[in-house]
Amino acid sequence: MSGNPALEPLVTFVTTDYAGITRGRSIAASSYAPGQQKTVGWVPANMSLTPFDLIADPNPWGSSGDLRLLPDDNAHFNFAIEGSATPLDIIMSDIVELDGKPWVCCPRSFLKQALADLAAETGLTLLASFEHEFQLLGVNWPAAPAFALQAQRRADPFGPALMGALRDAGVAPEVFIPEYGKDQFEITLAPADALASADRAVLLRETVRELCRNRGWHCSFAPKTAVNGVGNGVHIHFSFRDAKGTPSTQDATLPGGVSAVAASFVAGILSHLPALTAFTAPSPISYLRLQPHHWSSSYTWFGDRDREASLRICPVNRVGKADPAKTFNIEYRPADATACPHLALGVIVRAGLEGIRRKLAAPPLFSGDPALLEQSERDALGLQRLPQSLVQALDTLLADKTVCGWFAPVAIETYVGMKRMEIKLAGDAMDDAMCRRYSDIY
Repeated sequence: MSGNPALEPLVTFVTTDYAGITRGRSIAASSYAPGQQKTVGWVPANMSLTPFDLIADPNPWGSSGDLRLLPDDNAHFNFAIEGSATPLDIIMSDIVELDGKPWVCCPRSFLKQALADLAAETGLTLLASFEHEFQLLGVNWPAAPAFALQAQRRADPFGPALMGALRDAGVAPEVFIPEYGKDQFEITLAPADALASADRAVLLRETVRELCRNRGWHCSFAPKTAVNGVGNGVHIHFSFRDAKGTPSTQDATLPGGVSAVAASFVAGILSHLPALTAFTAPSPISYLRLQPHHWSSSYTWFGDRDREASLRICPVNRVGKADPAKTFNIEYRPADATACPHLALGVIVRAGLEGIRRKLAAPPLFSGDPALLEQSERDALGLQRLPQSLVQALDTLLADKTVCGWFAPVAIETYVGMKRMEIKLAGDAMDDAMCRRYSDIY
Protein backbone atom coordinates (compact mmCIF):
# COMPACT_ATOMS: atom_id res chain seq x y z
CA MET A 1 0.00 0.00 0.00
CA SER A 2 1.12 3.54 -0.60
CA GLY A 3 -0.09 7.03 0.10
CA ASN A 4 -1.78 8.43 3.16
CA PRO A 5 -4.47 6.44 4.96
CA ALA A 6 -8.00 7.74 4.55
CA LEU A 7 -9.37 9.85 7.38
CA GLU A 8 -12.23 8.47 9.45
CA PRO A 9 -14.43 11.46 10.32
CA LEU A 10 -15.43 11.70 13.98
CA VAL A 11 -18.56 12.95 15.65
CA THR A 12 -18.13 14.07 19.26
CA PHE A 13 -20.78 13.90 21.97
CA VAL A 14 -20.10 16.94 24.17
CA THR A 15 -21.19 18.32 27.52
CA THR A 16 -20.18 21.59 29.14
CA ASP A 17 -19.52 20.97 32.81
CA TYR A 18 -19.64 22.89 36.08
CA ALA A 19 -16.21 24.35 35.28
CA GLY A 20 -17.57 25.80 32.03
CA ILE A 21 -15.33 23.51 29.96
CA THR A 22 -16.68 21.54 27.02
CA ARG A 23 -15.60 17.92 27.19
CA GLY A 24 -16.72 14.81 25.33
CA ARG A 25 -16.05 11.54 23.58
CA SER A 26 -15.90 10.77 19.88
CA ILE A 27 -17.04 7.91 17.68
CA ALA A 28 -16.74 7.25 13.96
CA ALA A 29 -19.26 9.51 12.25
CA SER A 30 -20.22 6.62 9.96
CA SER A 31 -21.46 4.65 12.97
CA TYR A 32 -23.91 7.36 14.04
CA ALA A 33 -27.42 7.80 12.70
CA PRO A 34 -30.06 10.23 13.98
CA GLY A 35 -32.76 8.71 16.14
CA GLN A 36 -30.84 5.65 17.26
CA GLN A 37 -30.07 7.08 20.74
CA LYS A 38 -26.51 5.87 20.60
CA THR A 39 -24.60 6.83 23.74
CA VAL A 40 -21.06 6.88 25.06
CA GLY A 41 -19.84 6.34 28.59
CA TRP A 42 -19.17 9.08 31.13
CA VAL A 43 -17.94 9.20 34.72
CA PRO A 44 -19.64 11.02 37.65
CA ALA A 45 -16.34 12.32 39.06
CA ASN A 46 -15.79 14.25 35.82
CA MET A 47 -18.18 16.87 37.20
CA SER A 48 -15.75 17.45 40.06
CA LEU A 49 -12.94 18.33 37.65
CA THR A 50 -11.56 21.80 38.31
CA PRO A 51 -10.40 24.04 35.45
CA PHE A 52 -6.88 22.96 36.39
CA ASP A 53 -7.73 19.32 35.52
CA LEU A 54 -7.49 18.03 39.07
CA ILE A 55 -10.55 16.36 40.57
CA ALA A 56 -11.80 18.00 43.75
CA ASP A 57 -10.86 16.13 46.89
CA PRO A 58 -13.11 15.31 48.61
CA ASN A 59 -15.98 14.83 46.16
CA PRO A 60 -19.18 12.76 46.36
CA TRP A 61 -18.25 10.35 43.60
CA GLY A 62 -14.83 8.82 44.01
CA SER A 63 -13.97 6.15 41.48
CA SER A 64 -17.41 4.54 41.32
CA GLY A 65 -20.43 5.02 39.11
CA ASP A 66 -21.17 5.08 35.39
CA LEU A 67 -23.18 7.44 33.20
CA ARG A 68 -23.88 7.98 29.52
CA LEU A 69 -23.76 10.96 27.18
CA LEU A 70 -27.05 10.99 25.27
CA PRO A 71 -26.82 13.16 22.12
CA ASP A 72 -29.62 15.52 21.11
CA ASP A 73 -30.18 15.22 17.37
CA ASN A 74 -31.70 18.70 17.37
CA ALA A 75 -28.35 20.09 18.51
CA HIS A 76 -26.07 18.43 15.95
CA PHE A 77 -23.57 20.79 14.29
CA ASN A 78 -21.40 19.67 11.39
CA PHE A 79 -19.59 22.39 9.46
CA ALA A 80 -16.22 23.34 8.03
CA ILE A 81 -13.86 25.75 9.75
CA GLU A 82 -11.23 27.55 7.71
CA GLY A 83 -7.87 25.83 8.14
CA SER A 84 -9.20 22.65 9.79
CA ALA A 85 -8.47 19.29 8.16
CA THR A 86 -11.94 17.97 9.03
CA PRO A 87 -15.29 19.59 9.80
CA LEU A 88 -16.25 20.32 13.37
CA ASP A 89 -18.88 17.65 14.02
CA ILE A 90 -20.35 17.83 17.54
CA ILE A 91 -23.64 16.98 19.21
CA MET A 92 -24.74 18.65 22.42
CA SER A 93 -25.56 15.88 24.86
CA ASP A 94 -27.34 15.28 28.13
CA ILE A 95 -25.66 13.33 30.91
CA VAL A 96 -28.00 10.48 31.83
CA GLU A 97 -28.12 7.44 34.08
CA LEU A 98 -27.74 4.00 32.52
CA ASP A 99 -31.52 3.80 32.15
CA GLY A 100 -31.68 7.13 30.31
CA LYS A 101 -33.01 9.25 33.19
CA PRO A 102 -31.39 12.70 33.53
CA TRP A 103 -28.44 12.74 35.92
CA VAL A 104 -28.90 15.13 38.85
CA CYS A 105 -25.74 17.08 37.99
CA CYS A 106 -26.35 17.53 34.25
CA PRO A 107 -26.36 21.30 33.49
CA ARG A 108 -28.22 20.88 30.22
CA SER A 109 -30.97 18.81 31.85
CA PHE A 110 -31.16 21.43 34.62
CA LEU A 111 -31.88 24.14 32.04
CA LYS A 112 -34.39 21.96 30.18
CA GLN A 113 -36.38 21.31 33.35
CA ALA A 114 -36.33 25.00 34.33
CA LEU A 115 -37.70 25.95 30.91
CA ALA A 116 -40.33 23.23 31.08
CA ASP A 117 -41.47 24.51 34.48
CA LEU A 118 -41.59 28.09 33.19
CA ALA A 119 -43.78 27.03 30.26
CA ALA A 120 -46.05 24.82 32.40
CA GLU A 121 -46.64 27.46 35.07
CA THR A 122 -46.81 30.60 32.93
CA GLY A 123 -47.33 29.59 29.32
CA LEU A 124 -44.20 31.54 28.46
CA THR A 125 -41.23 30.50 26.39
CA LEU A 126 -37.88 32.23 26.66
CA LEU A 127 -35.79 33.55 23.81
CA ALA A 128 -32.15 34.22 24.64
CA SER A 129 -28.85 35.24 23.14
CA PHE A 130 -25.32 35.13 24.58
CA GLU A 131 -23.11 38.08 23.64
CA HIS A 132 -19.41 37.18 23.99
CA GLU A 133 -16.28 39.30 24.31
CA PHE A 134 -12.83 37.79 23.80
CA GLN A 135 -9.24 38.84 23.22
CA LEU A 136 -6.51 37.74 20.88
CA LEU A 137 -3.24 37.42 22.79
CA GLY A 138 0.31 37.63 21.50
CA VAL A 139 -0.61 38.68 17.96
CA ASN A 140 1.88 41.62 17.95
CA TRP A 141 -0.13 43.90 15.70
CA PRO A 142 0.41 47.65 15.49
CA ALA A 143 -1.77 49.56 17.93
CA ALA A 144 -5.23 50.56 16.74
CA PRO A 145 -7.92 52.74 18.33
CA ALA A 146 -10.83 51.10 20.14
CA PHE A 147 -13.79 50.25 17.92
CA ALA A 148 -11.78 51.35 14.87
CA LEU A 149 -12.15 49.87 11.41
CA GLN A 150 -8.38 49.36 11.31
CA ALA A 151 -8.62 47.23 14.46
CA GLN A 152 -10.96 44.92 12.58
CA ARG A 153 -9.16 44.97 9.25
CA ARG A 154 -5.73 44.12 10.68
CA ALA A 155 -7.25 40.76 11.72
CA ASP A 156 -8.87 40.20 8.33
CA PRO A 157 -10.16 37.72 7.21
CA PHE A 158 -10.73 36.49 10.76
CA GLY A 159 -14.10 38.25 11.11
CA PRO A 160 -15.50 37.00 7.78
CA ALA A 161 -14.20 33.48 8.50
CA LEU A 162 -15.89 33.46 11.90
CA MET A 163 -19.18 34.81 10.58
CA GLY A 164 -19.09 32.34 7.69
CA ALA A 165 -18.40 29.34 9.92
CA LEU A 166 -21.22 30.29 12.28
CA ARG A 167 -23.56 30.84 9.34
CA ASP A 168 -22.72 27.39 7.99
CA ALA A 169 -23.39 25.96 11.45
CA GLY A 170 -26.89 27.47 11.28
CA VAL A 171 -26.58 29.67 14.36
CA ALA A 172 -27.33 33.08 12.76
CA PRO A 173 -24.41 35.38 13.64
CA GLU A 174 -25.46 39.03 13.81
CA VAL A 175 -22.63 41.44 14.66
CA PHE A 176 -18.83 41.21 14.82
CA ILE A 177 -16.97 44.25 16.19
CA PRO A 178 -13.58 45.31 17.50
CA GLU A 179 -14.15 46.19 21.15
CA TYR A 180 -12.80 48.67 23.67
CA GLY A 181 -9.93 46.54 24.96
CA LYS A 182 -6.61 45.77 23.32
CA ASP A 183 -7.10 43.19 20.56
CA GLN A 184 -10.60 42.56 21.92
CA PHE A 185 -13.60 41.56 19.82
CA GLU A 186 -17.28 40.88 20.35
CA ILE A 187 -19.58 38.50 18.52
CA THR A 188 -23.35 38.28 18.87
CA LEU A 189 -25.84 35.69 17.67
CA ALA A 190 -29.51 36.12 16.85
CA PRO A 191 -32.00 35.26 19.62
CA ALA A 192 -33.15 31.66 19.72
CA ASP A 193 -35.07 29.26 21.91
CA ALA A 194 -33.29 29.32 25.27
CA LEU A 195 -31.91 25.79 25.12
CA ALA A 196 -30.65 26.30 21.57
CA SER A 197 -29.14 29.62 22.63
CA ALA A 198 -27.06 27.98 25.38
CA ASP A 199 -25.97 25.28 22.93
CA ARG A 200 -24.96 27.97 20.46
CA ALA A 201 -22.91 29.76 23.12
CA VAL A 202 -20.86 26.59 23.53
CA LEU A 203 -20.48 26.24 19.77
CA LEU A 204 -19.42 29.86 19.35
CA ARG A 205 -16.62 29.56 21.90
CA GLU A 206 -15.22 26.43 20.30
CA THR A 207 -15.46 27.89 16.80
CA VAL A 208 -13.51 31.01 17.79
CA ARG A 209 -10.87 28.88 19.50
CA GLU A 210 -10.38 26.62 16.50
CA LEU A 211 -10.15 29.49 14.03
CA CYS A 212 -7.49 31.07 16.23
CA ARG A 213 -5.53 27.83 16.67
CA ASN A 214 -5.49 27.40 12.91
CA ARG A 215 -3.82 30.81 12.62
CA GLY A 216 -1.30 30.16 15.36
CA TRP A 217 -3.08 32.68 17.62
CA HIS A 218 -4.25 32.31 21.17
CA CYS A 219 -7.66 33.68 22.05
CA SER A 220 -9.17 33.98 25.50
CA PHE A 221 -12.68 34.50 26.84
CA ALA A 222 -11.33 34.77 30.41
CA PRO A 223 -12.99 37.57 32.42
CA LYS A 224 -9.58 39.19 32.92
CA THR A 225 -6.40 38.49 30.98
CA ALA A 226 -4.53 41.06 33.09
CA VAL A 227 -5.52 42.68 36.37
CA ASN A 228 -5.60 46.17 34.90
CA GLY A 229 -6.84 45.06 31.49
CA VAL A 230 -10.34 45.39 30.10
CA GLY A 231 -12.59 42.51 31.10
CA ASN A 232 -14.31 40.02 28.85
CA GLY A 233 -17.97 39.61 29.71
CA VAL A 234 -20.86 37.47 28.58
CA HIS A 235 -24.13 39.35 28.39
CA ILE A 236 -27.21 37.13 28.42
CA HIS A 237 -30.20 38.70 26.67
CA PHE A 238 -33.70 37.34 27.18
CA SER A 239 -37.29 38.03 26.18
CA PHE A 240 -40.60 36.18 26.33
CA ARG A 241 -43.25 34.79 24.00
CA ASP A 242 -46.67 33.68 25.16
CA ALA A 243 -48.42 30.45 24.17
CA LYS A 244 -49.48 32.04 20.86
CA GLY A 245 -45.98 33.22 20.08
CA THR A 246 -46.77 36.85 20.84
CA PRO A 247 -43.96 38.95 22.36
CA SER A 248 -44.67 39.43 26.07
CA THR A 249 -41.73 41.40 27.44
CA GLN A 250 -42.88 44.93 26.64
CA ASP A 251 -45.77 47.03 27.93
CA ALA A 252 -45.30 50.64 26.93
CA THR A 253 -47.70 51.81 29.66
CA LEU A 254 -45.51 50.53 32.51
CA PRO A 255 -42.20 51.87 33.93
CA GLY A 256 -39.34 51.20 31.54
CA GLY A 257 -41.83 49.65 29.15
CA VAL A 258 -41.41 46.32 30.94
CA SER A 259 -44.48 44.07 31.13
CA ALA A 260 -45.76 42.98 34.53
CA VAL A 261 -44.67 39.36 34.07
CA ALA A 262 -41.21 40.38 32.84
CA ALA A 263 -40.85 42.79 35.77
CA SER A 264 -41.67 40.01 38.25
CA PHE A 265 -39.13 37.79 36.48
CA VAL A 266 -36.47 40.51 36.84
CA ALA A 267 -37.41 41.07 40.49
CA GLY A 268 -36.92 37.36 41.15
CA ILE A 269 -33.46 37.46 39.60
CA LEU A 270 -32.46 40.52 41.62
CA SER A 271 -33.69 38.97 44.88
CA HIS A 272 -31.32 36.03 44.42
CA LEU A 273 -28.59 37.72 42.36
CA PRO A 274 -25.83 37.62 45.03
CA ALA A 275 -26.17 33.82 45.11
CA LEU A 276 -26.49 33.53 41.32
CA THR A 277 -23.07 35.08 40.80
CA ALA A 278 -21.55 31.86 42.16
CA PHE A 279 -22.79 30.26 38.92
CA THR A 280 -22.61 33.12 36.40
CA ALA A 281 -19.30 34.70 37.53
CA PRO A 282 -17.71 31.53 38.90
CA SER A 283 -13.95 32.07 38.90
CA PRO A 284 -11.73 33.94 41.37
CA ILE A 285 -10.80 36.47 38.69
CA SER A 286 -14.45 37.08 37.79
CA TYR A 287 -14.56 39.48 40.73
CA LEU A 288 -11.75 41.61 39.32
CA ARG A 289 -14.29 42.51 36.65
CA LEU A 290 -17.41 42.98 38.79
CA GLN A 291 -16.31 46.35 40.12
CA PRO A 292 -17.99 49.77 40.19
CA HIS A 293 -17.28 52.04 37.21
CA HIS A 294 -16.13 49.13 35.02
CA TRP A 295 -19.24 49.06 32.78
CA SER A 296 -19.84 45.71 34.38
CA SER A 297 -22.02 44.96 37.43
CA SER A 298 -21.44 45.54 41.10
CA TYR A 299 -24.90 45.97 42.67
CA THR A 300 -28.33 44.35 42.44
CA TRP A 301 -29.39 47.04 40.06
CA PHE A 302 -32.17 47.31 37.44
CA GLY A 303 -31.39 49.99 34.90
CA ASP A 304 -32.80 51.44 31.71
CA ARG A 305 -30.00 51.45 29.13
CA ASP A 306 -27.35 51.78 31.86
CA ARG A 307 -24.30 49.56 31.36
CA GLU A 308 -23.40 49.60 35.05
CA ALA A 309 -26.70 47.84 35.85
CA SER A 310 -26.84 44.12 36.60
CA LEU A 311 -30.03 43.84 34.57
CA ARG A 312 -30.45 46.36 31.80
CA ILE A 313 -33.42 47.26 29.66
CA CYS A 314 -31.89 47.27 26.20
CA PRO A 315 -32.63 50.08 23.76
CA VAL A 316 -35.20 49.44 21.07
CA ASN A 317 -34.24 50.25 17.50
CA ARG A 318 -36.95 52.50 16.11
CA VAL A 319 -35.26 53.06 12.77
CA GLY A 320 -37.27 51.55 9.95
CA LYS A 321 -40.46 49.59 10.40
CA ALA A 322 -39.40 46.90 12.89
CA ASP A 323 -41.93 46.00 15.57
CA PRO A 324 -40.39 47.26 18.86
CA ALA A 325 -42.15 44.51 20.84
CA LYS A 326 -40.24 41.84 18.90
CA THR A 327 -36.82 43.25 19.77
CA PHE A 328 -37.50 44.48 23.30
CA ASN A 329 -35.27 42.50 25.67
CA ILE A 330 -33.48 42.56 29.00
CA GLU A 331 -29.78 41.91 29.50
CA TYR A 332 -28.19 40.03 32.41
CA ARG A 333 -24.66 41.42 32.78
CA PRO A 334 -22.78 39.82 35.75
CA ALA A 335 -21.65 36.79 33.74
CA ASP A 336 -18.52 35.60 31.96
CA ALA A 337 -17.26 32.65 29.98
CA THR A 338 -15.89 30.72 32.95
CA ALA A 339 -19.56 29.80 33.45
CA CYS A 340 -21.38 26.91 31.85
CA PRO A 341 -24.00 28.56 29.58
CA HIS A 342 -26.68 25.98 30.42
CA LEU A 343 -26.14 26.34 34.15
CA ALA A 344 -25.99 30.15 34.02
CA LEU A 345 -29.20 30.45 32.02
CA GLY A 346 -30.85 27.74 34.12
CA VAL A 347 -30.38 29.63 37.39
CA ILE A 348 -31.57 32.86 35.76
CA VAL A 349 -34.78 31.10 34.68
CA ARG A 350 -35.27 29.53 38.11
CA ALA A 351 -34.82 32.86 39.88
CA GLY A 352 -37.14 34.64 37.47
CA LEU A 353 -39.79 31.96 37.87
CA GLU A 354 -39.62 32.46 41.64
CA GLY A 355 -40.38 36.13 41.07
CA ILE A 356 -43.40 35.29 38.92
CA ARG A 357 -44.68 32.78 41.48
CA ARG A 358 -44.41 35.39 44.23
CA LYS A 359 -45.93 38.10 42.01
CA LEU A 360 -43.06 40.39 42.90
CA ALA A 361 -43.51 44.05 42.03
CA ALA A 362 -41.36 45.72 39.42
CA PRO A 363 -38.02 46.73 40.95
CA PRO A 364 -37.16 50.45 40.93
CA LEU A 365 -35.24 51.71 37.93
CA PHE A 366 -31.96 53.43 38.81
CA SER A 367 -29.22 55.25 36.99
CA GLY A 368 -26.22 56.87 38.63
CA ASP A 369 -23.52 55.91 41.11
CA PRO A 370 -24.70 53.85 44.10
CA ALA A 371 -21.57 54.83 46.03
CA LEU A 372 -22.84 58.42 46.16
CA LEU A 373 -26.06 57.39 47.91
CA GLU A 374 -26.71 57.01 51.61
CA GLN A 375 -27.20 53.41 52.77
CA SER A 376 -30.89 54.11 53.40
CA GLU A 377 -31.27 55.30 49.79
CA ARG A 378 -29.54 52.20 48.46
CA ASP A 379 -31.79 50.02 50.60
CA ALA A 380 -34.90 51.76 49.27
CA LEU A 381 -33.74 51.10 45.71
CA GLY A 382 -32.69 47.50 46.45
CA LEU A 383 -29.06 48.28 45.62
CA GLN A 384 -27.12 45.54 47.40
CA ARG A 385 -23.42 45.10 46.69
CA LEU A 386 -22.69 41.88 44.86
CA PRO A 387 -20.15 39.44 46.34
CA GLN A 388 -16.60 40.69 45.93
CA SER A 389 -14.92 37.29 45.73
CA LEU A 390 -15.78 33.75 44.73
CA VAL A 391 -15.41 32.71 48.37
CA GLN A 392 -18.05 35.24 49.34
CA ALA A 393 -20.29 34.20 46.44
CA LEU A 394 -20.17 30.54 47.48
CA ASP A 395 -20.99 31.44 51.08
CA THR A 396 -23.91 33.55 49.83
CA LEU A 397 -25.09 30.67 47.67
CA LEU A 398 -25.09 28.24 50.59
CA ALA A 399 -27.02 30.75 52.70
CA ASP A 400 -29.73 31.10 50.02
CA LYS A 401 -31.88 28.04 50.69
CA THR A 402 -34.19 28.83 47.78
CA VAL A 403 -31.38 28.70 45.24
CA CYS A 404 -29.87 25.58 46.83
CA GLY A 405 -33.34 24.02 46.71
CA TRP A 406 -33.32 24.09 42.92
CA PHE A 407 -30.62 21.42 42.98
CA ALA A 408 -30.28 17.95 44.43
CA PRO A 409 -28.08 18.20 47.55
CA VAL A 410 -25.37 16.15 45.86
CA ALA A 411 -25.28 18.64 42.97
CA ILE A 412 -24.65 21.55 45.35
CA GLU A 413 -22.03 19.46 47.16
CA THR A 414 -20.34 18.69 43.85
CA TYR A 415 -20.40 22.27 42.60
CA VAL A 416 -19.25 23.96 45.79
CA GLY A 417 -16.61 21.30 46.43
CA MET A 418 -15.19 21.72 42.95
CA LYS A 419 -15.17 25.50 43.24
CA ARG A 420 -13.49 25.45 46.64
CA MET A 421 -10.80 23.17 45.23
CA GLU A 422 -10.39 25.58 42.31
CA ILE A 423 -9.89 28.48 44.74
CA LYS A 424 -7.26 26.46 46.59
CA LEU A 425 -5.43 25.57 43.39
CA ALA A 426 -5.61 29.11 42.04
CA GLY A 427 -3.96 30.56 45.14
CA ASP A 428 -4.43 33.84 46.94
CA ALA A 429 -2.47 36.20 44.69
CA MET A 430 -4.97 38.07 42.50
CA ASP A 431 -2.29 39.11 40.04
CA ASP A 432 -1.42 38.98 36.36
CA ALA A 433 -0.01 35.47 36.79
CA MET A 434 -3.41 34.20 37.92
CA CYS A 435 -5.08 35.99 35.03
CA ARG A 436 -2.65 34.30 32.63
CA ARG A 437 -3.47 30.88 34.07
CA TYR A 438 -7.16 31.47 33.40
CA SER A 439 -6.54 33.02 29.99
CA ASP A 440 -4.66 29.86 29.00
CA ILE A 441 -7.68 27.72 29.95
CA TYR A 442 -10.58 29.87 28.85
